[in-house]
Amino acid sequence: METSQFKSEEIHQRFLKFYAEAMKKLPVPMEILDIKTTYGTVRVYQFGNRGGLPILLFPGRAASTPMWETNLSGLLKTHDVYAMDLLGEPGLSTQTSPIKNNHQQADWVEEVITELEVEQVHLLGVSFGGWSAVNYAVHYQKYIASIILLDPALVFAPFSLKIILFSLISTLPFIPESWRKKSFSWISGGAEVDPENSTSLLISIGLKDFAIKTPAPKQFTVEELNGIRPPILVIFAGKSIVHDSVKALAFAKSLSSKVEAEIWPKASHAINGEFPDEINARVGRFLAGMNV
Repeated sequence: METSQFKSEEIHQRFLKFYAEAMKKLPVPMEILDIKTTYGTVRVYQFGNRGGLPILLFPGRAASTPMWETNLSGLLKTHDVYAMDLLGEPGLSTQTSPIKNNHQQADWVEEVITELEVEQVHLLGVSFGGWSAVNYAVHYQKYIASIILLDPALVFAPFSLKIILFSLISTLPFIPESWRKKSFSWISGGAEVDPENSTSLLISIGLKDFAIKTPAPKQFTVEELNGIRPPILVIFAGKSIVHDSVKALAFAKSLSSKVEAEIWPKASHAINGEFPDEINARVGRFLAGMNV
């Protein structure tokens, strides 16, 4: 098996059920697109129809479009939004050819944005989605107006031992379900996570029962990061278990002057769901400063 896929059709159908339930909580998309790329078909939703430069969302690992439930309404007050399910991750995108390196990870994103026929887009990624957005920017920049990163994983600091432990607990099949549920609370800064929430169920199924066959992400070099021309806003979570946020902030600030970096002390790695209004306001100020 060289492409990412669910471990059984039964699991896939269960996932689709929860996905449909979760999508009902989002604004109604203006258009639903299935864009064919070299490596598979990518599901993209267009929200809003105001014109101007849109925001393109990159969800976290094992997540998909429903994870943006708390963010979309706020973002749509100022910008159109495109949300996509990442290729090689659990969602409604379907990988059909092997993705063997980071350049190919960026290739399909470039094909998607080209198909959207937009002048430029603002990239907004959380966690692994932040890594995916930066990886795209390392290889292609023509369509990028700006980059916004919410506690991005493996971009400005290495993984912590805590996130490695979380990955083991959430993915190994023999781990007790009670431990798995507890680990979701852990990554959310100790907050209680509703195990019956459809979005939480999607991520849980994705972590445990979806075989990811894309290359493991690697931290970028200083040269790669400094080679990114568009302005970057990065918000680190003070309670993140993914990395040492203080060290990540220091490294980000040592880079190009185009990088604005800050820590939100009360936020966990689940920052987009914890502080949606504050994130929308901060994104709005950042983009307003660019006059777009």
